[in-house]
Amino acid sequence: MIVVTGGAGFIGSAIVWKLNQLGKTNIIVVDELGKNEKWKNLVGLKYRDFVNKLEFIEQVLDDVVPYNIEAIIHMGANSSTTEKDADHLLDNNFHYTKELSKYCVEKNIRFIYASSAATYGDGSLGFDDDESKLELLRPLNMYGYSKHLFDLWAKTNHISDRIAGIKYFNVYGPNEYHKGDMRSVVHKAFEQIRDTGKVRLFKSLNPKYKDGEQMRDFVYVKDAVDMTLYFLDNPNINGIFNAGAGKARTWNDLVTALFNAVGKPVNIEYIDLPAQLKEKYQYFTEANLIKIKDAGYNQTITSLEDGIYDYVKNYLLRNMYLGS
Repeated sequence: MIVVTGGAGFIGSAIVWKLNQLGKTNIIVVDELGKNEKWKNLVGLKYRDFVNKLEFIEQVLDDVVPYNIEAIIHMGANSSTTEKDADHLLDNNFHYTKELSKYCVEKNIRFIYASSAATYGDGSLGFDDDESKLELLRPLNMYGYSKHLFDLWAKTNHISDRIAGIKYFNVYGPNEYHKGDMRSVVHKAFEQIRDTGKVRLFKSLNPKYKDGEQMRDFVYVKDAVDMTLYFLDNPNINGIFNAGAGKARTWNDLVTALFNAVGKPVNIEYIDLPAQLKEKYQYFTEANLIKIKDAGYNQTITSLEDGIYDYVKNYLLRNMYLGS
């Protein structure tokens, strides 16, 4: 049995979809559906049962989990980079992950969890997934710090060599529509093009970057899933690994690819960066993929243009989800 926490969410539901593509349906989805529309991500997917995240952690703490679990793929988290409730983030992202990891290590269950590129902070120390440098990182927001805390805890408690953590960069793709402001710019910009015929991007306040030339590592969700499941297939490979495209691209590149995919002329308006983001804005991110490649991952990573084309043509324009 494979447990996927956050299994109705963006990356989690994509993992369930990919497991189904591989012929695996002996899956327990753990999540909290709330009042948004992410339940739609589960329509068409095959899994054994759905368990509320609070019920599941109670089963873990009481050691009464009624399944023979071979792996827990822990994608469940509050991923809002603007969340101000620090106690909630500590409880939901740090303590929950800590209890799951202890359970898995004790029971010899494969544990794969979502860390985040947000742990790298402003990127001044680079984007190397080197655990010897963890203590040097300074996340810029509480979300990133909650993820960083678990990475540190796992290292301090000597279990990071028995579990696999994935630092996702800017993931985009189908099944993200429910994430509100945390949706990728691809999804937001698609709606702007549909409604207004143009896309608004932030102006640059850094003289090293022209407007729209700020750079990010954009990774298609299908690649992020393939990287994640590599560690399910290779349970002896452990530690923290970056999951990204390995090549930074500009916001202008992204928007141009999107306009091309929808067949409309490029029309970009540059707007002022909100005051609350000025001290927390990242101008450059790029995943160093040497570690994951050295671990044996050798699949070709989808280009930004090809990923956006697939997303637009096969999902956004058709209002489709993975599994539907």
